[in-house]
Amino acid sequence: MDKKSPQRSNYRLFLVCSIMLNLLLVNELMNNYNKYDEENEIGSWSKRGGEDGEELLVLSSSSSCSGHGRAYVDGFGCDGNPLFLEPYWMKNGAKSAVVVPGWHRMGYEYEDGSLISKTLVLQILKLHQLTKNAIASNKYIIFGAGSTQLLNAAVHALSVGSHNTSPTKVVASIPYYPVYKSQTELFESKRYKFKGDTSLWKKKCSNSSSSMNFIEFVTSPNNPDGQLKKGILKGGSSSVKTIHDLAYYWPHYTPIPAALDEDLMIFTLSKLTGHSGSRFGWALIKDKDVYERMVKYVDVNTYGVPRETQLRALKLIKVVLEEEGSNNGSKIFEFGYETMKHRWQKLSNSLSISKRFSLQDLPPQYCTFSQIVRSPSPGKVPKILETSSL
Repeated sequence: MDKKSPQRSNYRLFLVCSIMLNLLLVNELMNNYNKYDEENEIGSWSKRGGEDGEELLVLSSSSSCSGHGRAYVDGFGCDGNPLFLEPYWMKNGAKSAVVVPGWHRMGYEYEDGSLISKTLVLQILKLHQLTKNAIASNKYIIFGAGSTQLLNAAVHALSVGSHNTSPTKVVASIPYYPVYKSQTELFESKRYKFKGDTSLWKKKCSNSSSSMNFIEFVTSPNNPDGQLKKGILKGGSSSVKTIHDLAYYWPHYTPIPAALDEDLMIFTLSKLTGHSGSRFGWALIKDKDVYERMVKYVDVNTYGVPRETQLRALKLIKVVLEEEGSNNGSKIFEFGYETMKHRWQKLSNSLSISKRFSLQDLPPQYCTFSQIVRSPSPGKVPKILETSSL
């Protein structure tokens, strides 16, 4: 019995070791299975998202509304929106695609507690540096639900702090964007009132001995006549603050004579990339107090811009920058300019046979972006002039 005892002990030891080894192997297999299952699940949702996108593309390509829109999974886009940049984005479909899983971006703020993407801010700074349309460095940046929200945020911010007992007069040069009037009047603020055409106040503003406060909308290129504009009110004893609406100040609509460095400049994604439905705009602001009042306005109004909107804007602007920087890339500003120029040539040729109507002349200028002298290609029809009666 004594001789067999060590042998039994060895058997027991081998048995324990075998069990432990098998348990380790089973554990390793389970870990690998879970890891594979997790990776497979991630791959499956991204694959399904891609398949949904492909299905959507087929649907939008095969279905149309008399040539004025496309069918999508969330409805028909048959509203006549200008889609002249759509072919560009169809060529860059894979690069510009955004797939967002259901558990991403569920919170209000970003990780740093802010409501704006710092990465998107950097891309916007690069964009202005590339196009040379605005000096964006050393300015505060705020995002809004399109430029529309930012326009009234700016009016609110510039009217606060006025020591004059009468409301600040909000003015714009005719023809002006109708939202300036309708939105200003909608809020019925005691601080500001819309007072119509800027030219009606030019003489009173410069000569009046009484102090008046003005907020002037300057739209350049102007909507709808496409002309490059500057502010026309001069202070005197009055206080004049200016909002520069630069929605169309991009190289596919107008020559860029110089980079603007105004106190408050507003831009929108809809005119840059054509994505008007994303509702994304931004403002460049010099004065910190004005910036903080605009931030408060947007925070109270909508608590910032949706993170999905910022993600899409980031993706689109990245594609623009990458393609513009590539020798073989499809450049959006060149594509947009050539497309619009072709349309204006067709319209001009059609009107040239008329003895009654003609297009308003928009003179060519040197463009610092394209580095050539070229004509404007505005996003709206400029004035059609009646030259004679029937």
